[in-house]
Amino acid sequence: MGSHPAVKNAVTSHRQRRLRAGVFVAILTLVLAACGTGGAQDGLSPASERASNIDGLFRLTLIIAIVVFVLVQAAIIYTSFKFRRKKGEEPRPVKQIHGNTKLEIAWTIAPAIILAGLAVPTVQTIFENAEEPVDALEITVTGHQWWWEYEYTDLGVVTANEMHIPVGQDIALTLTADAGDVIHSFWVPRLSGKRDLVPGHENTLTISADEVGLFLGQCAEFCGLSHANMRLRVYAHEPADFDAWVESQLAPATVVEDSEGWELFVNKGCTACHAIDGTEAEGGGLNPGPNLTHFAQRDTFAGALYDSTEENLSAWLANPSELKSMRPDLNRGMPNLGLSDDEIATLVAFLQGLS
Repeated sequence: MGSHPAVKNAVTSHRQRRLRAGVFVAILTLVLAACGTGGAQDGLSPASERASNIDGLFRLTLIIAIVVFVLVQAAIIYTSFKFRRKKGEEPRPVKQIHGNTKLEIAWTIAPAIILAGLAVPTVQTIFENAEEPVDALEITVTGHQWWWEYEYTDLGVVTANEMHIPVGQDIALTLTADAGDVIHSFWVPRLSGKRDLVPGHENTLTISADEVGLFLGQCAEFCGLSHANMRLRVYAHEPADFDAWVESQLAPATVVEDSEGWELFVNKGCTACHAIDGTEAEGGGLNPGPNLTHFAQRDTFAGALYDSTEENLSAWLANPSELKSMRPDLNRGMPNLGLSDDEIATLVAFLQGLS
């Protein structure tokens, strides 16, 4: 015996209300989560003057947008209640209205005035952030699929994925990508804005840090299969600690060239892609990989994706593409070398000794 139609309608209506409530709560949760500050890649918690300039412009724009939104919604709500059709009235107004010229002119001019007003602080911020840095540390950043190469132009240091800078000093970045690569975008939200790295072309960006700490960033321009895994780290040190880091990077690599690990590193063709300063491993080739001279001093590897632990390194050497999507068949990423367990253990020990 079927249920009464009224009961079915009540149940359906109740389910629909619950569904709408669930959707509303989910959307509200996402919105509130996006409003949090203090995250690792949080542009709303600037740690430099240039990032503060961007944040200030954003907040000004947000305030104006909120005011406009409230006014427009208030007008819509007022109109909906004031001029709603009442019971017994004709479904259409007896007198047709074809527009109000004064109102139409007003709501055309008003946005133009608001945008013109916003243009002033926007242009001012652009010029302030584009000012030539004084007494800056120069670093050339080269984007690869899918990792970052950093060359400290005046210091003779080359490293990958993890950038080290002194606090309180401008860092002048020269940004580029290999001629056979694609466009990348360097972005550390708490330190500055983003800038593209274009193959065969040089862009510039100035960053700085007002406080000691670790600042996370990543590629902000879709660059292929492992774009989301092209991450980066910027370590900001006190000047004395930064000088100590530079000194450690300039020290020769601790490589015993007649060791089992070195012989395996050479025989498996690793020297074709990876450089180790002071040895015959010069890197480059068709599929260049990170400089490994002081690999053991880095906290992460694989585009700053994994912590540099014995377990992670072993899994990486066993099958790199399983941990990070790559196309070694197209010279994009590290190939599977077909290593045995003993060979993997030997190479892990060799890499962890590069200090």
